Amino acid sequence: MPTPTPLLFEPFEIRGCRIKNRIFSTGHDTTMPTDGTPNKRLAAYHEARAAGGAGLLVMQVAGVHETARYTSHLIMATTDDCIPGYRDIVAACKPHGTKLFGQLFHPGREIMESQDGTAPVAYAPSAVPNERFHVMPRPMSKAMIAEIIEGYAAAAERLKRGGLDGVEIVASHGYLPAQFLNERVNRREDEYGGSFENRLRFIREVTQAIRARVGDEMVIGLRISGDEKDQEGLQESETLAAMVALDSEMDFFNVIAGSSASLSGSVHIVPPMAIANAYLAPFAAAVKARVKAAVLVAGRINQPQDAEKILSSGAADLVGMTRALICDPEMPNKTATGKLDDIRACIGCNQACIGHFHLGYPISCIQHPETGRELVYGTRKPIQRRKKILVAGGGPAGMKAAAVASERGHEVILCEAGDRLGGQALLAQLLPGRAEFGGIVTNLAREVELGGAQLRTRTPVTRALVEAERPDAVIIATGARPRTALDAGIEGMDGGHVVSAWAAIRDEANVGRSVVIADWRCDWIGLGLAEKLARNGCHVRLCVDGYMAGQRIHSYVRDHWIGELHKLNVEIVPYARLYGIDGDTVYFQHATSGEPIIIEGVDTLVASLGHARVATLEEELAGWTGEMHVIGDCLTPRTAEEAVLEGLKAAAEI
Repeated sequence: MPTPTPLLFEPFEIRGCRIKNRIFSTGHDTTMPTDGTPNKRLAAYHEARAAGGAGLLVMQVAGVHETARYTSHLIMATTDDCIPGYRDIVAACKPHGTKLFGQLFHPGREIMESQDGTAPVAYAPSAVPNERFHVMPRPMSKAMIAEIIEGYAAAAERLKRGGLDGVEIVASHGYLPAQFLNERVNRREDEYGGSFENRLRFIREVTQAIRARVGDEMVIGLRISGDEKDQEGLQESETLAAMVALDSEMDFFNVIAGSSASLSGSVHIVPPMAIANAYLAPFAAAVKARVKAAVLVAGRINQPQDAEKILSSGAADLVGMTRALICDPEMPNKTATGKLDDIRACIGCNQACIGHFHLGYPISCIQHPETGRELVYGTRKPIQRRKKILVAGGGPAGMKAAAVASERGHEVILCEAGDRLGGQALLAQLLPGRAEFGGIVTNLAREVELGGAQLRTRTPVTRALVEAERPDAVIIATGARPRTALDAGIEGMDGGHVVSAWAAIRDEANVGRSVVIADWRCDWIGLGLAEKLARNGCHVRLCVDGYMAGQRIHSYVRDHWIGELHKLNVEIVPYARLYGIDGDTVYFQHATSGEPIIIEGVDTLVASLGHARVATLEEELAGWTGEMHVIGDCLTPRTAEEAVLEGLKAAAEI
């Protein structure tokens, strides 16, 4: 069957390195390396994407100097200790015809973490601090600059000895090479500062040192942000001029956006679903028109159809689809065989990929928890005996359990009390900018269909149904309901207009013009409701029982969202614990001082007070002798990530 995306599967050559298709994974931290070296877990992660058909994998950053340790789990290419790990990854991926590049890295002032609890000394071209991490760097001496340039060359040689096909100098996101290039950050008065040529000198000398060390065959490229999306950051005109000047020295340019240095810029390191798909293609096209080197582009490209459009327009030569491959390692193979409906599309939630990284845990995916756990769940365990399994609840937990259990060969009946699958994901997709979250429902429902499970909607599971069906195992995934103000013991609920968050999201409640949202969860619900109601013309005050709105969701998602709420004049009140309501007055208690926070003139209080597990079936089945698993929110309310993971775990073991 011919592929609907023919350009995506045309081979491409960079300096003699033949890449079998135009799909690549950009370098991204995985938090998998240990002791500064690549390991088996990282090899299994990359092998899954190579087996899935990716043409090129750009491995995560490797530090080129001791001062490059910006996290505690960085690969360090400063000694030969890294070489065996690279060779293992090459051995795992090369049989699939996939090429491997590695990133060469120094963060400059962009130090994220301490190694031992004490703040390290960060080095940069000049003593100009960053906004996001509040780091005041120490200016580099010329001797240190020379040492770091040598570090790039030595690291590149080690990656070559490890078997990699190319190296990528990381100048993106405001890291060290970009700091030298940026006249607002580089205030040196020697040959590395001042004029454009002087500010370009560091990148030039790094490139020349690498080429001298690795020879003519190895690919060398530069990753750079076109627009750092920062008041003091590089602008597109500046980075384009730099790429034109470096064109003869680079085999490729990998263009992206954003900066680690600021809250506004960091959103674009891993742009959330509120950012438009393929939004950097126009800048890639501008670069392509001015340089001879290959042009690679990424940035919210999560569907092969979008990638094909970029290629057909001539905007780029290769398309970075990193989170698409995190979510579905088999995406290239599925695309090549025309199985577009089977692709598990990334929804840009950032929760388990970059979200895990920022928490210090190996990356994964809320839709595909097998990612990052390839050594445990990469291969389905064969069943010993075909069993009949009844799954109660068609939310993310129940769908994942039904999909995996049926794929393994069990007879599975999935029962959903409502008329459609999805659970709380159906609520999330109703909020502004969150429609893409509904993709988790589409994707998991397709997995259920492909697995062959029998689906019954409008079918609540009771003990009587269990006894009638006589399954070998029951998986309970009945979810949760809103925790009401009555559940929470809030005073005066009869004395004011109080509606639940779920009712407000579904437009089932008459919400007045002056609205207070009591947000106990500090997650997407409060932020989303605030935006929805503000866009509907309400005056909104978002009162959060935490130190900031969106405290429990990933920073890139939260920071972008809070910016949108600021534009909409939403008032955010932190440390606000709901106490009670009396007529049009809502009472909060400051969470640390205990002092009252009183808000008057309120038409409607929207209560977002968390969830309560639905335990009816679990209680009904007390004493039932069959195998039983309780997963997701009915175990205890959390998020879709835990629900899907528990669905996988339960179904993998039966």
